[in-house]
This record gives sequence, structure tokens and C-alpha cells, in this order.
Amino acid sequence: MPKGYMIGHITVQNPDEYAEYVRADTPIVERFGGRFLVRGGQCETPETPVKDRHVVIEFPDYETAREFYYSDDYQKVAEIRKANAVSDIVIVEGTE
Repeated sequence: MPKGYMIGHITVQNPDEYAEYVRADTPIVERFGGRFLVRGGQCETPETPVKDRHVVIEFPDYETAREFYYSDDYQKVAEIRKANAVSDIVIVEGTE
């Protein structure tokens, strides 16, 4: 079964408040069996407008990635992100 991924391209507007989101989402990601493959770091965007940070979270499968995103716990924490950053979020199935 292919893994599932949540990919975020994010421009942070309020770094201090956004830090609370980073702290709060980690245990929820881990509870759903997710792990961060990319969480910030250097980047280059040769074919798209640049965002401040990029995040890739791997989950055991596509459905688990969806369950994580739509869970009440994550949606509550996502409000912090939405209030303090502009985000493009994608949930995608990997290859086998």
C-alpha cells in the first residue's frame, strides 16, 4: 500500500504565534503515525512564487493522511496556522 503525504507551502506572517502551531501539531502528527521528512530548511522555487517554508509529512497511507488532516484535534491546531500564515496544503498518495 502506498504511503500518504501532506505537503505544505507556507508563508509565515506572525512567527511568534506560528511557533505555537509548530509545537502543537507535532504530537498529533506522531499519533497518526506521521513523520516529518521536510520541515523548513533551505529551498529554491525556480517555477513557482516563493513561500517561506515547505513541509512534507509522511503517513502510513493516503487514508491516514486524510484522517490526520480532518481530525478534530488537527483542525483546532490548524486554526493557529491559518491565523498566522498563508498556506497551500496538499494531501497526496505516494507510489508503491
